[in-house]
Amino acid sequence: MEKKTDFRLLLDIFITFFKIGGFTFGGGYAMIPIIEREIITKKGWIKNEKEIIDVFAVAESIPGAIAINTSTFVGYKIAGRKGAIVAACGVILPSFIIISLIAAFFSQFQDNPMVKAAFMGVRSTVVALIIIAAIKVGKKAIEDKTSVIISLVTIILVLVLDIHAIFAILGGAILGIIIYITLPEEMEKINGQKDEIN
Repeated sequence: MEKKTDFRLLLDIFITFFKIGGFTFGGGYAMIPIIEREIITKKGWIKNEKEIIDVFAVAESIPGAIAINTSTFVGYKIAGRKGAIVAACGVILPSFIIISLIAAFFSQFQDNPMVKAAFMGVRSTVVALIIIAAIKVGKKAIEDKTSVIISLVTIILVLVLDIHAIFAILGGAILGIIIYITLPEEMEKINGQKDEIN
């Protein structure tokens, strides 16, 4: 009986992440609203938005695509190693199938006006999804003066000074640790406020 339940859970994980992978246009950030809807609202695999933001932070701070890292992390949380493998396969497979088909036939339809129009529409939608994701994550992650300052400094470093994003992420982590060591009361106050809000 347990094996059937395990199989059903793994199948559910695979189908959910296959669906997420199949409708994620524009990269990992565009998938954030879809992931939230599927794994928080529909499935309840992650408790709240704060927890999923922590998952995204981990997924972004390690090498690899955010979509694959997030799916692997969530899959592992739900069903251990098997869940991680199934979730990663689920999110990768749609892209693999679609890109294989596009690579085979792209030269035949790339100049078609309808195809160009469709890509223009998809690009515009992706921008909107990324903006929505940024607003939703921002509301949960930036709740105090320290977070606002770190966010503004990061924007300046990446956009104005052209610092690589990975150095900005590492810098943020180091700064968080420094604040924790030098101003533990401030860090406790920040974490306390976040816990009350959530």
